[in-house]
Amino acid sequence: MVNAWMPGAGRIRGTTPGGVLQGGAPRTVWLTTESDPGLLSAQAAAQRLADDGRTAHLVWNPVSGETAQLLPATRAAAGQLNTGAVDHAKEGRVCIVILVVGRTLTPFTDGPLIGLSEILNWLDSWEVTRQWPAGAPGRTAEPHRKPAGERLWARGGHFAHSQVPGARSDSPGAISPDRILNCPLPPKPPPPPRSPEIRAPAPRRDGSPAYCGPMRDHGVIGPPGSTGLDARPRVEALPS
Repeated sequence: MVNAWMPGAGRIRGTTPGGVLQGGAPRTVWLTTESDPGLLSAQAAAQRLADDGRTAHLVWNPVSGETAQLLPATRAAAGQLNTGAVDHAKEGRVCIVILVVGRTLTPFTDGPLIGLSEILNWLDSWEVTRQWPAGAPGRTAEPHRKPAGERLWARGGHFAHSQVPGARSDSPGAISPDRILNCPLPPKPPPPPRSPEIRAPAPRRDGSPAYCGPMRDHGVIGPPGSTGLDARPRVEALPS
């Protein structure tokens, strides 16, 4: 079942209502808060974001595993990926912006990634494919030529903020897409147990149907008119 709010994430009442999504391939954009994950919680970072009139879908602290959510997946994080004439945050069936508590110069994928599996499972439910079309991001923004960047962006999947067409951001730095996308998938539930197969009794040698009546310790009660074993108890002759 698709859930607009990530299960298990804390919620922050944001001051930005979010925008209307315009359709297209679903995608996720990763960026960083430029703060120490050992000193700032996801809840505090999300509240700070809301107080500043900015927003994101998720704020995640990869060291503690804490996640806070400000917007449902069905709304755009309007203005957060604005490169001038185009607000790329409105593009896609979903365009989920994830703000990671961390620093650009210290790639967060070099440390613990607690809670990543739950985030990816939620993104999977929104059909964000586990691919990184623009390749591994560098330490500084390396904008693609506009036509190539737009084509890669149109494929959907996962992107660094520095890889959004027209972006001038270096965030989130030289993170490893492999460490993010190769997080193990959740195990599939075991199949339900099969009910035992019930087979019909084999027919008799003379072609008549097999009898499926009750069994008794002293013999088989055959159907009326059959020549099966006598159901009456046998009485032995007494010695004279």
